[in-house]
Amino acid sequence: MSGPGGEGRTTIHLVVPDVIDDPRHPSGGNVYDRELSVALSALGWPVREHHLRGGWNGAAVDQGRLARVLADVPDGEPVIVDGLLGLDAPDVLPAEGGRVPLHLLVHLPLGLAAPDRLEVRHREQEALSVATAVIATSDWARAWLLDTYPLPDDRVHVARPGAPRTPLSLGTADGGELLCVGAVVPAKGQDHLVDALATLRELDWTCRIMGPVDRDPAYADRIRTQIRRTGLGNRVDLTGPVRREEIRAAYGAADLLVAPTLMETYGMTVAEALAAGLPVIASEVGGVGEALGVVGDGARPGILVRLGDPAALAEALRRWLLDDDLRRRLRRSARERRALLPDWSDTARHVLHAVCGSTPPVVATVGALTGGGAAR
Repeated sequence: MSGPGGEGRTTIHLVVPDVIDDPRHPSGGNVYDRELSVALSALGWPVREHHLRGGWNGAAVDQGRLARVLADVPDGEPVIVDGLLGLDAPDVLPAEGGRVPLHLLVHLPLGLAAPDRLEVRHREQEALSVATAVIATSDWARAWLLDTYPLPDDRVHVARPGAPRTPLSLGTADGGELLCVGAVVPAKGQDHLVDALATLRELDWTCRIMGPVDRDPAYADRIRTQIRRTGLGNRVDLTGPVRREEIRAAYGAADLLVAPTLMETYGMTVAEALAAGLPVIASEVGGVGEALGVVGDGARPGILVRLGDPAALAEALRRWLLDDDLRRRLRRSARERRALLPDWSDTARHVLHAVCGSTPPVVATVGALTGGGAAR
């Protein structure tokens, strides 16, 4: 499929949501898709993007447009379809699956997001069964897919998100600049964060919650009411959507990332924070521990807390704010972890391994990446 220096390389077709570059709709999946496209091109592969309308929950995909896009791909040219668009399209994929290699890029399995909807899992299984290969974004997500669906082990690959190093967070003396990044939706657990912060009024801190507020307006209104009711209006800032450069600047200015998420296949914000040397307090769920990782002495660059437990989150935050030695240790580990993170060219090479069988890069030891391996 390729020659030295890129001669004879076939075009890779990348089917992505039409909001991939819309600053009003930032998401980890959009960032991944954009950075993957750029990195594949930088490695000398021709990339053709196809932008399709699709809903955040996997619904409302323009399946007619998807069918036309796939039908127009020349025979044998590989296609990578964002799972947001492809996992709920088992009626469309088989028509072209035997003619072009179809690869499903799974940021978040729909069956994980809707565990009680058997019809969602059934359709997702059908879509996955058609794919030439499945690309998961973490070892944990790969294990979940293999445990949930009857997929051949050698067809499910991993390409973790890149986290290129950004300007180093220097941190403040008291560690009180807290940051939470992600869409304001129930799965991200911002209500648990506000509950935890409400028990820490006597301590010196501020918190910025950065992310779109239009995915679930009722939940966002609930968070605003919760902030007012707990008297934290002058300490918790709900910013709404911000551009990528603003998020990078926020990592550099913060002391700690707080990720109270209830569902996560990897945790791009965790890795991005570590890329700035920023320690993390996060829920122990899904692939978050894999993103957090460990460093040479086995230490974590942060703290994992019980899932959905505001009291445990509050206790971890209290320890961070009151223990100078803990802050020094976690900052040191975060800076060490920063040097171990993959960049987007590593991600692209792992994707190429799934697409055309090229040798993937070795970017770190398994222990450094996963902190002990997948959950499977």
